[in-house]
Amino acid sequence: MILRDPVHGLVSFESEEARIVEELLATREVQRLRRIRQLGLSSLVYPGADHTRFSHALGAAHVMTRFVNRLRELHGDLPFWQRVTTERARDAIAAALLHDVGHGPFSHLFEEALPDAPKHETWGQRVLLDPDSDVHRVLTRFDSSLPARVVDLMRGVHPLTFLARTVSGSFDVDRCDYLLRDAHFTGVSYGHFDLDWLLRSLRLGISHSENIAPPLAIDGLRGLPAIESFTLARLFMFQQVYFHKASRASEWMLAQLFARLRELVLDGTRVAGTPDALVKLVVDGDCDVQEYLTLDDAAAWTAIAAWKECKDPILSDFAKRLHSRELFKTFELYGDMLEPRAADEALATVRELAHAAGLDPERYVGLDDATDVPFDDDTDPLMVIFPDGTAARPADVSFLLGRLSGERMVRRRLILAPELRSATADRLGTNFMASQP
Repeated sequence: MILRDPVHGLVSFESEEARIVEELLATREVQRLRRIRQLGLSSLVYPGADHTRFSHALGAAHVMTRFVNRLRELHGDLPFWQRVTTERARDAIAAALLHDVGHGPFSHLFEEALPDAPKHETWGQRVLLDPDSDVHRVLTRFDSSLPARVVDLMRGVHPLTFLARTVSGSFDVDRCDYLLRDAHFTGVSYGHFDLDWLLRSLRLGISHSENIAPPLAIDGLRGLPAIESFTLARLFMFQQVYFHKASRASEWMLAQLFARLRELVLDGTRVAGTPDALVKLVVDGDCDVQEYLTLDDAAAWTAIAAWKECKDPILSDFAKRLHSRELFKTFELYGDMLEPRAADEALATVRELAHAAGLDPERYVGLDDATDVPFDDDTDPLMVIFPDGTAARPADVSFLLGRLSGERMVRRRLILAPELRSATADRLGTNFMASQP
């Protein structure tokens, strides 16, 4: 099978191990990913960001075929039981393709809006192990134990450590594809990095036992610029795209929408247009796998459109605002106002204004903390190997990675209804408000 991809160009799945891709693509569960946008509500900010989890899954599978080819160039000195066989390559490609099969509507936003429900990783494992799923049937046709092996790989567990890290690690196929893909469809240049050079820089690390497969490592002479550019791409994408103020505002609104829905449902109110699976997730925090799979972006937007007519004023208002892209305003805190005490005081001040305006302070004003750690040498160490065989941590041999390692990026913002903007400027100071874009 050969496909054209806007990010990777010509993508082929023609090898024996990649044959499984074509069969998995025909399953209901994978086709459902066509109806789930990769970046949730970010298309409200970046008009081109309407790419799907389906295209990302294909991209990740393609990157995995390239990882496999590179690993096979490196495994010649390993005992045969530690080499990348056709079976192991097939398992890894299947895991790459299926790694996001458990995502709900709006991708990560859905699980953030329903914090008590299972995460997408759990749903993905359930889908693969469910005998009634098409994915399970396809996998078991190849090997009855394949679903369990793919689940282990998705969790980063495999006898070959270097293979497990290609599915779940600091520089895994998921990140390698989504940075490039998200940058392409949002139209920004921040997420670009040299994937070709990164792959070429990969090598196998040092194993301290012949019974344990070596870890994945980076060539000390060629690899540092590759992982530095990758790390900076991830840093800038979070800073400029994933943490964009309008994206965070829409995410806040979606969370408040679902929180209000939960209050109404738990109070016994029947909210017309709400999918049964969503009611169960809201009330019980869980539902059946097949019920969960009925939820996608189309189902969610249909429900939001129906909630515009709800008698509850808060649910109706949030549904109308989201549906017509009337987003809340965000104001970034800086300097002394970043301190928790000052931030809480600012939040309390604006909530008082909301109360005076007849708006629910908890729903119409919030404090958003967007955080990320771009690089952490301790979480998933990828050693740098030099020609003389010595190994070092990236942070110890790279000035850039040494400065970034373990550092947390924080964007703290007030989020508030647009009608509160003028009063907020009067109370918090025009200088503060004038600094906002």
